[in-house]
Amino acid sequence: MAILQYILDLGPIVMLPLVIFVIGLLLKQGFGKSLRSGITVGVGFVGVNLVINLLTDNLGPAAHDMAERFNLGLSVVDVGWPGAAPMAWSSVIGTIAIPVAIIVNIVMLFTKMTRVVNVDIWNIWHMTFTGAILYAVTDNFWIGIVGVIIHSAFVYKLGDWFAPVTKNHFGLEGIAIPHGSGPWSAPFAVVVDSILDKIPKIKRININSTKIEEKLGPIGEPVIIGAFLGLVIGILAGYSVGDILQLAIQMGAVMVLMPTVVKFIMEGLMPIADSAREILDKRFHGKDFYIGLDPALLLGNSQVVAASLLFVPLTLLIAVILPGNKVLPFGDLATIGFFISMAVGVHKGNLFRTLISGIIIMSITIWIANMTIGIHTKLAQQSGSLGDKGQVISLDQGGSPITFVLRELLSFNNIIPLIIIGGLYIFSVIFTYFVCQN
Repeated sequence: MAILQYILDLGPIVMLPLVIFVIGLLLKQGFGKSLRSGITVGVGFVGVNLVINLLTDNLGPAAHDMAERFNLGLSVVDVGWPGAAPMAWSSVIGTIAIPVAIIVNIVMLFTKMTRVVNVDIWNIWHMTFTGAILYAVTDNFWIGIVGVIIHSAFVYKLGDWFAPVTKNHFGLEGIAIPHGSGPWSAPFAVVVDSILDKIPKIKRININSTKIEEKLGPIGEPVIIGAFLGLVIGILAGYSVGDILQLAIQMGAVMVLMPTVVKFIMEGLMPIADSAREILDKRFHGKDFYIGLDPALLLGNSQVVAASLLFVPLTLLIAVILPGNKVLPFGDLATIGFFISMAVGVHKGNLFRTLISGIIIMSITIWIANMTIGIHTKLAQQSGSLGDKGQVISLDQGGSPITFVLRELLSFNNIIPLIIIGGLYIFSVIFTYFVCQN
């Protein structure tokens, strides 16, 4: 277990390449090809982290300055997934969550309940977080483990349901994205998409980056759009002319660099995915399987990046106008694309529809986060991650409806929100199930 914890502490840029290398050997790809796949994936994730750091180091402070400039009065800072993941791994549940999630996956595969073969061990931290929160609520280890099991089984099914979206819109054939905020928020987008399809004039509205580029020419290219959004954010933050221009160029760079670095991840993963599918097809008589991978792959889509930058000021605006909100979005602002990534695919890149879905998704996320502050802070205290912060929260997982519903069913501290959010989410999931069957 100490060795496993050591590997976890190295983070996804080391852990996932090691997993890919071992899987490559098991799939009889040979030492050289397996090593190349693992290192190429690692290089890709280093690139993704560099771009995310570019966002965190520049966009994060700009968002914070916007909040201070307009005196938003939001007292609890969102520490983001980089703050939440270590809390999950260092919890009591973290010591056993990985084998539990893997066993759930194996059982579901052999009972034909899923076609997702999850190789993204790092992102099991999402399931771990749910288990850790339930443990913090009940002080019962086994209830925490049940939380890991339920979350794991649910997201593997989400991977199944949205695999066609992953293939058709993002071009990731044979790949599923079962992890993170994108899949769990996607059922809301499915409902929104179906409703908009019933409204005569509205259903014809289709705004996407390709059409913008066609209409505006070079001005509509992703790099220009990114620079423009950076310019607007810099102005709202009250930056000097020089700092505004620097932020504009940096955001333009994000629009160009993110799809580029994600290509390295795909280059390393595709040989592994192809070999795995070939072996699984033989073992299960031609049945299609999906390789479960990191949601960072979706950030390579220019429409996701454009929507991400758009939702930085929008998420802050939602935080300001949401009644009773105390959460200042910060740590997850740089990776806000994770929340709306699958919605972009559901809406086939239609930014108009993504805007509507995204507002609903981020509003519910922030609402849930407010009700999670106390237990999230308790988890941080238990894991020794609190530091000098009085209270902490994260939008990713701290604002997850999966974790919220399971927690409230055990505590009943927020009955009316449970009825509203839980009812809406369960309806959206059931609706998505029937849509995906057709």
